[in-house]
Amino acid sequence: MRTRLESSGPPFCWGELITLSTKYRDLTANSQLAVTVWDVSCGKNEGVVGGATIRLFNVKKQLRTGKHKLRLWQGKEADGSIHSTTPGKVPKEERGELERLEKLVNKYERGLIQRVDWLDRLAFKAMEKIKDLESSKNGSSHLYVIIDFCSFEHRVVLQESGPNLLIPASITSTNELVTVWDPEVGKINPSEHKQLKLARSLNRGIIDRDLKPSSNERKSIQRILKYPPTRTLSGDERQLLWKFRFSLMSEKRALTKFLRCVEWSDLQEAKQAIELMGRWEMIDVCDALELLSPVFESEEVRAHAVRVLERADNEELQCYLLHLVQALRFERSDKSCLSQFLVQRSLSNIEIASFLRWYVAVELRDPAYAKRFYSTYEMLEENMIKLGMGARDGGDVFRLWQSLVRQTELTAQLCSITRDVRNVRGGTQKKIEKLRRLLSGLLSELTYFEEPIRSPLAPTVLITGIIPSDSSIFKSALHPLRLAFRTSDGGCLKIIFKKGDDLRQDQLVVQMVSLMDRLLKLENLDLHLTPYRVLATGHDEGMMEFIPSKTLAQILSEHRSITSYLQKFHPDEEGPFGITATCLETFIKSCAGYSVITYILGIGDRHLDNLLLRDDGRLFHVDFGFILGRDPKPFPPPMKLCKEMVEAMGGAESQYYTRFKSYCCEAYNILRKSSNLILNLFHLMAGSNIPDIASDPEKGILKLQEKFRLDLDDEECIHFFQDLINESVSALFPQMVETIHRWAQYWR
Repeated sequence: MRTRLESSGPPFCWGELITLSTKYRDLTANSQLAVTVWDVSCGKNEGVVGGATIRLFNVKKQLRTGKHKLRLWQGKEADGSIHSTTPGKVPKEERGELERLEKLVNKYERGLIQRVDWLDRLAFKAMEKIKDLESSKNGSSHLYVIIDFCSFEHRVVLQESGPNLLIPASITSTNELVTVWDPEVGKINPSEHKQLKLARSLNRGIIDRDLKPSSNERKSIQRILKYPPTRTLSGDERQLLWKFRFSLMSEKRALTKFLRCVEWSDLQEAKQAIELMGRWEMIDVCDALELLSPVFESEEVRAHAVRVLERADNEELQCYLLHLVQALRFERSDKSCLSQFLVQRSLSNIEIASFLRWYVAVELRDPAYAKRFYSTYEMLEENMIKLGMGARDGGDVFRLWQSLVRQTELTAQLCSITRDVRNVRGGTQKKIEKLRRLLSGLLSELTYFEEPIRSPLAPTVLITGIIPSDSSIFKSALHPLRLAFRTSDGGCLKIIFKKGDDLRQDQLVVQMVSLMDRLLKLENLDLHLTPYRVLATGHDEGMMEFIPSKTLAQILSEHRSITSYLQKFHPDEEGPFGITATCLETFIKSCAGYSVITYILGIGDRHLDNLLLRDDGRLFHVDFGFILGRDPKPFPPPMKLCKEMVEAMGGAESQYYTRFKSYCCEAYNILRKSSNLILNLFHLMAGSNIPDIASDPEKGILKLQEKFRLDLDDEECIHFFQDLINESVSALFPQMVETIHRWAQYWR
């Protein structure tokens, strides 16, 4: 066989798949591949660059796979005889560190060495240095050719006719661990399957109807019902739930677990399960969200979940809207019950309509599901326009849809402004001047809109134009715009518009903060959180609510401490540390709330520039580029609780710090009660393009589950969480990184 001509090098890379005419089954133990490199630049007379041979089977009679580096015998054509004069393998006495590493890389690429991302990156960097060192020592006296053999799921071994007596001998002579491939692993055991079929026979339904579990069986069932939604049921557990399905119908928590133990490929069993589901005690909205996860494919089950969701009020539905839009990926059809339900609810609530339109529009670029999201978008548009035609104030409803469409036009203009401002040479001040000139001159139509537009961040608010004098630009690499909008009621709405940053992850985190704030308030615990609004309007653009505040880095550089900053706004000589008791309580509560939430969601890359403080003492976090345990800094503490925050509470021995720990433990136990809801919502995001979830959804959800410590009771959790707080406060190592980050900001 001959390859194509390669003239781009050096190094020369053919990158060509060569299929030889010989079949694998016809190969013998001595089969080898002979490779010769020819130089055809000499005209008619082809010059031999070099040749090498490699045996196709190693000494263990295993077929070679993966990459192999062959040393060429310069000026010689490859010799294909049994005792070849041009062996491609480097002789043992000449093999060094480089050859050892190449052998390991080959094993790694074939999946024989476990992958550990952070360690692999370090190892490959070190290997590059060794390669450079070796090549500078040896020069380039030898030529090599790299060949990549096909890899297979299992090792391919040569089995010659007659009994293979070599294998037992090799096992007895060495202590080497031998891998034996069992082709039946993972397949259904026919006898077990038959027994299961008999046990689940529909004829037994009459007997099962009156069955009641014994005390031990009831304990087992109660234990199963407490499992988190991520837990897979074993065969025995599934059998137990199926056996007592009739007695469990009054237990609403049991429905999701029962549906997990149904054999959906058996049509009769599936039919009986759906019939029972219709008669089951009505489940909670939290469990309905679990039924919309990718685990459940049955259309009837998903339709049942939607019927339960119809009971949720608009405020609650808004908390789940982002996740429900992502769940459309798991539906069987483009016009599913879920998409129809979301559109119908949008017709009666402008906030749901606006957010649904944006959440769907952002996903239109997803090549795999663009058709599905476009179908939902079309359905929303058609229904809103149809509603307008049928209503008395039809013109108003049509204008309602138009005001939503004009939000997109506005964001397109803001993208254009951002590009123009970025191109201005000079400092931030020059860019601010350019922004204000653009808004007052060329783009003066943006200062007074022809018709009011509904704010994308707060659709109930009508905005009438931008105020150029109050608009500015942040000193940052992406130069986000800070825009002040006039509102129809004479107020002012300030937003930040970013182009060049994917805000979908921030949007999800802030949505979760908002949900957790709601869950805490339902238990009468208000921790003064700041769930500011975030809306991704594209894959690399979006807007967020502007909250007047200062970063802790800025506060510490200007006021030396958080206490002196709060004294400036809320002085009280008789109060604790010269601050009003209300202000200090607000600060302590917000610190506790965010300490718990950032721990649960595994939020990383915390530094003094993304911890902000408001004048009233409310602390909050921004910039959620790393979640679910990812962090660019080494050795991050479990919670971001810096020394200055503890000092503002009076130090680790004060009564206020003790109160802070008490709020943390109370909030943690409240959120643990809703762990299933939070896990179900993250499971609905499994198919999304959010970086930290898309990389490994299953691992991310399990990391989240770990944070809830569902194996502990409330009292044990209090001790566990207090230990976490103490560990975080004593973790002084990150302080050095904070200083480096401040230097980076200073020189930006």
